Amino acid sequence: MQQLEFFDIPSPCIGVCEAGPRGYCIGCFRSREERMHWHSVDDATKRIIVQACTRRKRAYLTRQNKEDKQNTHFNQGNLF
Repeated sequence: MQQLEFFDIPSPCIGVCEAGPRGYCIGCFRSREERMHWHSVDDATKRIIVQACTRRKRAYLTRQNKEDKQNTHFNQGNLF
């Protein structure tokens, strides 16, 4: 049995539309195809896309945190 949806699933777009080095948007972490077909896919597919974006963002932030921790001993910080 399919669950009824009462609300539309909003686009994860935050208005930063630029492709990153892995081909995903650096704002919402969707692929080009996911962005192009957002309005034509059903809600179940949108839910899958949003979950994938969340995983991609989490992985990106994890990589960024690792890089930041490796470079912290070189940062002096702002004195003013």
